[in-house]
Amino acid sequence: MALTSPMTLDPAAVQRRTVRLLSTAQLLSGVGNGATLSIGSLLAVQLSGSSAWAGSVTTILTLAGAVTALPLAGLAERRGRRAGLVTGLLAAMLGAIFMIVAAATGAFAVLLLGAALLGLGTASNLQARFAAVDLAAPEHRGRSLATVVWAITIGAVAGPNLIQPGAAVGEALGLPAISGPFVFSVAGLLLAAVLLMAALRPDPLLLARRLAEGTHDDGGSAGARAEAGGPRRRSLTAGFQAVRASPRAKLALTAVVAAHGIMVAVMSMTPLHLQELVSTGPVGGHVGHEGGHAMGTDALVIIGFTISLHIAGMFALSPLMGWLTDRAGRIQTIVLGFVLLAVAVAVAGFGQQDPALVTVGLVVLGLGWSAATISGSTLLAESVERQQRVIVQGVSDTLMGAAGALGGGFSGLVLGWVGYEGLNMASGAVAVVVLAVVAASVKRPAVRPAG
Repeated sequence: MALTSPMTLDPAAVQRRTVRLLSTAQLLSGVGNGATLSIGSLLAVQLSGSSAWAGSVTTILTLAGAVTALPLAGLAERRGRRAGLVTGLLAAMLGAIFMIVAAATGAFAVLLLGAALLGLGTASNLQARFAAVDLAAPEHRGRSLATVVWAITIGAVAGPNLIQPGAAVGEALGLPAISGPFVFSVAGLLLAAVLLMAALRPDPLLLARRLAEGTHDDGGSAGARAEAGGPRRRSLTAGFQAVRASPRAKLALTAVVAAHGIMVAVMSMTPLHLQELVSTGPVGGHVGHEGGHAMGTDALVIIGFTISLHIAGMFALSPLMGWLTDRAGRIQTIVLGFVLLAVAVAVAGFGQQDPALVTVGLVVLGLGWSAATISGSTLLAESVERQQRVIVQGVSDTLMGAAGALGGGFSGLVLGWVGYEGLNMASGAVAVVVLAVVAASVKRPAVRPAG
């Protein structure tokens, strides 16, 4: 592989180009996430015949993301960010195809397999935010990470609102209307994978490693891969050891994991709750055309609109959250995130009979997740030594996925046990506990960030 001269390589220019490429790929792949979040639980109920399986798609998707986050991080450690990101996107594209097949054949097992493969796309999207800070200057880490997170907004918000256009495409292709949005998902994921495979050169992770060692190449040499793929930091245990050694890293990991668990638990059950509100005619609502036992187009449109606004809350103001992370401070922005999460579940829970209040709560829930995740991820990336970052980031994504899987899995049980309000109150209790942990941590002596 040809070497790049130190005299002609500008790391700042490479960083700007990397952020643009990652942002474009996030935009394209976001359509897949948006479609899955908006109609995955509805497909699960339709194909399984039981509302008890409502959270199964979200659970499988997030669990698969958790299980594969560390292997994808190990692949990035050995081969660079490009290899890890493209692998996840191509697997997710196959998953979107399986979602279409499941809807067409009524095969519930195929639906779960598709959700599992889409989980690799989620893990890839999470890994992309860390790729944005491999070459970033310390004072710009929050904003670089936030820019890539923000870029998913257009695709993710468009995903739920592609229900009606997707229905037309599905019918034109002889597919069930509900599977139509996944046709767009397949195209978006394929384009994102091709873009990164062709253009993410030099690889940001391996270039950062070469710069730290005083040499420059595009990350393709066998020596670089051998150095990256040694036994030094590729196990889950080693990642936990690195986190335990840094109080700030422990705080950051707690924040991102708890915020993700809260968000998934509430978000994954909201489509089912809204379907019931629309079909049974709450106060100020209307009765759906198909009663309370089937999905009408009106219910799908309302659910898609609500979830799209929630996703907009998650990503649209990411640049602001990144700016706050860099200017106000990492921990201060984490606190803001969990305050917003507590407010969100209070609004959605106490306003459960009003679709408008539920929607407001979901938007604020997304904002809280954004603040906590961006600030927590930035703090984590700089709180461990440079050579430990990739595996620690893999641990973070693994635990985020596990928290999401638990949130999605148990939320259905909690919903059936104590209702939508009770689910929100339980989630709010978790947010208050994390706020208490953060408050206790700020009283300790500050720890100088690593690297």
